[in-house]
Order: sequence, then structure tokens, then C-alpha cells
Amino acid sequence: MHERVGRPPVAGGRNGSPRAVRSRAVLLVGFAFAVMADPVSSVAYAVEAAARALNNDLGLLLATMGLVVGIIALVVLNYRQIVARYPRGGGAPAATAEAFGEGWAFLPVGALVVDFTLTIAISVAASASAAIALFPFLAPWRTLIAVGLVCLVACVTLLGHLGRLVFAGLTLAFVASAIMVLTFGLFAAPDGPGPAAGAGGGAAGGGPAGIVPVVLAFPVAMALATGVEAPSTAIAELDELDDDGRRRFGKLTLWMMLGIVGVLTMGLAAEVANLRIGLPEGETTMIAELARRSSPPAMFAVFQLVTGLLLLSAASSSFQAGPGLLKALARKGDGTEDDVGALPAVLGLTNSRHSPYWGTLLFAVLAVVLAAAAGGNEQTLVLFYAVAVFLSFLAGLASMAVFSKREGRRGYLLMNCAGVLIVAFTLVVNLLRGLPLFSVAASLVVAGIFYWMWVRAGKPQGLHAARPTGRG
Repeated sequence: MHERVGRPPVAGGRNGSPRAVRSRAVLLVGFAFAVMADPVSSVAYAVEAAARALNNDLGLLLATMGLVVGIIALVVLNYRQIVARYPRGGGAPAATAEAFGEGWAFLPVGALVVDFTLTIAISVAASASAAIALFPFLAPWRTLIAVGLVCLVACVTLLGHLGRLVFAGLTLAFVASAIMVLTFGLFAAPDGPGPAAGAGGGAAGGGPAGIVPVVLAFPVAMALATGVEAPSTAIAELDELDDDGRRRFGKLTLWMMLGIVGVLTMGLAAEVANLRIGLPEGETTMIAELARRSSPPAMFAVFQLVTGLLLLSAASSSFQAGPGLLKALARKGDGTEDDVGALPAVLGLTNSRHSPYWGTLLFAVLAVVLAAAAGGNEQTLVLFYAVAVFLSFLAGLASMAVFSKREGRRGYLLMNCAGVLIVAFTLVVNLLRGLPLFSVAASLVVAGIFYWMWVRAGKPQGLHAARPTGRG
């Protein structure tokens, strides 16, 4: 998913010289904030998605986003086990294969392929929305802009990796600008006499009458959870570290991700509710309106620019991860005993910059179709989003429950079972909305096709360790 840095391996924590400490600190920042690009960028549209699901009941918005962050925290706790067990990467597919058998690994793999495709489409659509909020005259070309951004990011990906530090820099810039917007918001005056309230009684502070709307709304905002899987696979690319170092980096990244996403999400939700910023009218977004009303014009412009670039970075990351995963599963086509792939060899072909071009083209076509079908509107796409990845979560957490039971670790088993129940509940509530059924169906179809190809290839072992990296 991210660029490998060709340095000698550094033992995790054994070299205590100031230079080594600084080197590891830079590496951690570069790795962690690059991996966070997806969940941090999701803040740009997740809060608005929840408000829409609540019918603009801002009195329930904070409770809804609090539930979302709480579920992410539970998933993070469980994924720390996966990172500890698989320090060389693999994530949910590796855990599922070990717990239930090699063939079951294709369930989370299929879910991740669908999730990567949706991430590209929704990220470019949200980036287009950020640009239109800043330059409203671009609104008539929303769909064309979104489609063009898909093609642009795909071409940039084919030219080579942007690198960890570029991703990390954009994420840090967004975090910094978001904190400035929140700071300005503390001194802004509310708009209107009171918080907007729908049928859920949010203006009265929620209570029993507000529980049902919150439960029905929170799954829509679970887009914030889509990046939790990333550290468990991306740690494989930390060639500079030994297994202990990878474990440490993976766990620290999960905690940092939870802290940053949680603070930004709760801060934005609180200020949106406090300033009474309802669902936007016209060609703008809720987070853009918060920045516009609370910040000076220059700060608003910077915030929109950084938001748009970060969203493109999230799309680029998936443009590397998706085709990279297909490449890892593809046959080499050399006829040797090591040729144990399941997918067609053409998906493993790369250009001079190690980018798998047929896989990139495939994801680009799929993302263009999705973006065009949604009219370039991320709030339409978000209704299908953050569902497929929960299949991967469910498989990974169920696998860890199996391991905890085998090893007699009752405390971990309790935590794993709680995670399985919460993830399953979120998945069921999401499916009851209807539209997410298409995402789950697509995941199962992709998993079925991959499984069929795997059987035809003679059921080669070890494919569960395939990692989503576009690197050759």
C-alpha cells in the first residue's frame, strides 16, 4: 500500500542511540500518518452522513458519533491481537485462513477488494465536493470532475508511489487545519434559536426516544472504521524493523488512529450541533459550512484545499492496495513450482515503476462506473460504504475468538466475542437499510470467483498471506 524504504533492518528498540531514536520516530510518523489517510479523510463526510440518517436531528448527532467511535475502539482492541499474531502482515485473511482453513480467507479478501473500489469512488467524489464548496461555479461539472479525478489518481499511481512521507504530510496538514477550524469554532456564535431536531427528540437531549434513531443512523457513519484493517497489513512493508518493531509500530498506529479520528469526529460533531449547522443546501458540505462560518476566508480556503488533497491521497492509497492485492494473488506464469497464484497472470504484470497496470485499469473502470452512477455525490455512495469491510472485521474477530478459546485466554475471548457481536449487529443494521446488500453481494461474488479460481489452480497454500501492496 505504501512505498518500501530501502534501509537496513533496525531491531525494534534495541538501538538506543539518539540518531536511531530519531530515525524510528520519523519512520513511525511517516508510517502511521500515511496509514491514517483513509479514516482521517472519512471525517470529511461521515458526520454529514450521520446527520442525514438522523433527518437533521442535531441533538442526537453527538451521541451517534460517540457510538461510532466506541465501536471503532472495540475493533481496534481486537486488531491489536491480529497485529501481535501476524507481525509480517496478513491481517484478517491470514487469521481467517489459520482459524477456519485456507479457502475461507477469500471472504475477507473479497470484502477488501470491494472496499478498496468504494474508497476510490467515494474519496474522489468527496474531493470534488470540497472543491465545489470552495468554487461553487464548478457544480454543473460535479460528475465530470469526479470521473476526471479517478483517471488522474490512476495515472499518478502508474507513475510510481507517492511515498509514505507525502501521505503523512497531507494527513498532518488536515489534522492541523481541522484543529484550527475547531478552535475558531469555539468563538463562533450559533446560527438560529436552537438545535435542529427531527422526530427523534434530539433537541431534548435524546433519552429513550432517541435510542432507536441513533441505532438506525450510526451504521451510515461507520465509514470512519474503514482504515482499521490497514496497519495489520501495511506493517509487512516495514523492512527496516524486526518483528517486535513491527508489532510496536502497528499497535501504536492503531492507538494514534483511534485518538486522532475520535477527537476530530467528536469535536466536529459537537461544533456542528452547537453552531446549529444543519444539512447544507446547495452545492456544499456540512464540514465546509462549519469551516466557512467559524473561520476567516483564508483559513476556509486552506481547509478545503487540504481536505481535497487528503481525500485524493486516500484514493491513491486504495489504488495501490487494490491492484497490489490482485498482483499478490496472481500466477507468475513462469511454470515453476513457486508459481502458486490463483488469479490470471495478467493481473501481476507491472510497468517499469512496479505498478500493476491491468489491475489499476480494472479498479479505475469500476470506480468511474460507481462515481458516474452516483452523480459524483459522496453522500449517495456512503450509503453503500463501510459494509464490505465489516465482513472482513467479522472474519478477523471471529478468528481471534477461536485462537483465544484454543489458548485458554478467557479475558481475550470475552473481548473477541463482544467484538464479534457488535460488528455483527452493525452489519445486520446496515443490511436492514437495503442498499448495503449490494456491497455485501459484490463481496461474496468476488470471494466466490477467487475461490473458484483457487480450486482450479489446485488449491495452492499460502495465498492468505498475500498483502495489499502495489510494490513489485
